[in-house]
Amino acid sequence: MKKIIALLLAAAMMIVAAGCGGGQSASSGSGSGSGSGGKQITMGFSQIGAESEWRTANTESIKQAAKDAGINLQFSDAQQKQENQIKAIRSFIAQGVDIIAFVPIVETGWDTVLKEAKDAKIPVIVVDRDVKLSDDSLYVAKIGTDSVKEGNNVFKWIDEYMAKEKKTPRDGGSQYNVVILEGTVGSSVAIRRQEGFKDAMAKAADAGKYNILASQTGEFTRQKGQEVMESFLKSYGPKIDILFAHNDDMALGAIQAIEKAGLKPGKDITIISIDGVKGMFQAMIDGKANCTVECNPLQGPLLMETAKKILAGEKVEKLVYVDEGVFPADVAAKTLPERKY
Repeated sequence: MKKIIALLLAAAMMIVAAGCGGGQSASSGSGSGSGSGGKQITMGFSQIGAESEWRTANTESIKQAAKDAGINLQFSDAQQKQENQIKAIRSFIAQGVDIIAFVPIVETGWDTVLKEAKDAKIPVIVVDRDVKLSDDSLYVAKIGTDSVKEGNNVFKWIDEYMAKEKKTPRDGGSQYNVVILEGTVGSSVAIRRQEGFKDAMAKAADAGKYNILASQTGEFTRQKGQEVMESFLKSYGPKIDILFAHNDDMALGAIQAIEKAGLKPGKDITIISIDGVKGMFQAMIDGKANCTVECNPLQGPLLMETAKKILAGEKVEKLVYVDEGVFPADVAAKTLPERKY
């Protein structure tokens, strides 16, 4: 009897050992989307909406990168409302996600909800746009683009182009008149692109050659860009030399308004915008626009890589920018086939 009991105990121990070994093999290592405990990482992500081609590309990049990294992405579309983002972040906290990332619609109003995330020991990554906080420790890292530099690049290109092409003001005066289609009021990207443009203009040796005739929000949408440009044309039609749009979609809407007014976009009015989407490259190929300054939306891989480092306890830079370029019309045809967005 003792021998039988001993054999049964030995068999049971072998079964348990095999079970533990099998489980250990399935979860060993961190895996491509695993945290330090071996479980799959869950990221709560709040996107601002789908206001442009650029934003659609940004969303697709983040979703694909999460899939490639094996990260469980809890995605929320805020539909351009900050209150929706705050609700989403609180929902992520309640779910107990491993990490939160979000694209802030506006700069301010985040202190309370981000403190709630910090108190819950959930790290936060700010994506694409900037936030203005009383305590910068409320987020771990910011990934995105340098909006001030983008604005700088816009003016520098305009200044070189107007001189190279020997352009003269349409109203016969001594200054080039500029109209600006601004992005969403209060958004960091609109504030900083405008700041970068104005700073570069103020510092230019020939700053006196330029006059900002009008500047108004087009809300980063094609339809609103067209509406505001129609208004500009009614008020200042023969005076407008240059259009600077804070994004390509507004510029594409403005092109429709310019054509409707019987003018030639890209010729009568020099057009430059920011983003670098395919639609703007096609407009340049068609001779209807002059330049786009890149704002790279493909931020997903960098976001997932940074999230994994943070959860593994690695030190990351507070501010990480993606690479960007400047694309005038003369390179559009060659560059368009290479564009991913």
